[in-house]
Amino acid sequence: MLVLRILLVLTLISVVVSFGIYLISGDKRYLKFTWQLIKFTLVMLVVVALVIAMGRIILY
Repeated sequence: MLVLRILLVLTLISVVVSFGIYLISGDKRYLKFTWQLIKFTLVMLVVVALVIAMGRIILY
C-alpha cells in the first residue's frame, strides 16, 4: 500500500507540473500527456483494487 501511495503522489505531481507547463507554453502535447497520465492512473487503480478484492475473496 505504501508503494501505491508513493506512485499516486508522484502521478499527482506529474499531472500538476505537466498541466502547468501546458498553461505556460500553450503546447497541446503537454495537455495530451496530462490526459494520458490521468487515464493510466485510473486504470492502474482499478486493476489494483480488483487484485486486492480478489485476494480478499479468495482468502476469506
